[in-house]
Amino acid sequence: MKVLAIDCAASLCAACVYDAAAGLELGRSVLDLGKGHAEHLMAVIADALKTGATDYAGLGAIAVSVGPGSFTGLRVGVSTARGLALALKLPAIGVTTLEALAAEAAGAFPGRAVLVALDAGREEIHAALYDEMSVLTYGPAVATLAEAVTMATERFAVLAGTAATLIADAAARTFDIGPRAATADILTYARLAAAKGQGERPKPLYLRDADAKPQAGFILSRQRP
Repeated sequence: MKVLAIDCAASLCAACVYDAAAGLELGRSVLDLGKGHAEHLMAVIADALKTGATDYAGLGAIAVSVGPGSFTGLRVGVSTARGLALALKLPAIGVTTLEALAAEAAGAFPGRAVLVALDAGREEIHAALYDEMSVLTYGPAVATLAEAVTMATERFAVLAGTAATLIADAAARTFDIGPRAATADILTYARLAAAKGQGERPKPLYLRDADAKPQAGFILSRQRP
């Protein structure tokens, strides 16, 4: 099965084609935009398909990052993934940015608990804690810096995400640190989605209300399944 993965959770507008049976990435396209995902995503997808010598008919599933992340970016990515899945009659599979970053940290430090922490501003952190078997034990939730420090210290956790250094500095001790980015590599989303298989339709993971209104044309109801 070939999986098309899409990520608009942070500044990147990214897509890749992954052959799950062979365990190989076939093609990718990544732009570091900051904003403007809606204007560029379809071209990025087309470029990834072309690079991977694949077309829409050759796909078996659509994967998408569902956040937490950019309010507008998530709506763009998720609505595009759901629209493609509907048109192509394929499953759409959501993967959170937290589980993707945790997977990368666990790959670098196997057998360790991982605390993924994203700086959400307002002195808040979007956090998720995974145990030594990569099982979610806390979150995704909004935590204070003090709460994140306590979790990291008590579990001797590997830190990942944009708030990793902030937590280490506040704890005044040394931690092993995985990826410090706001989102994982696009291939990580494809691999995790292929391992998950079909579930509920993806929807943006918002841990607090938006600071700004989403772009017109990419509005999804918060109540829809």
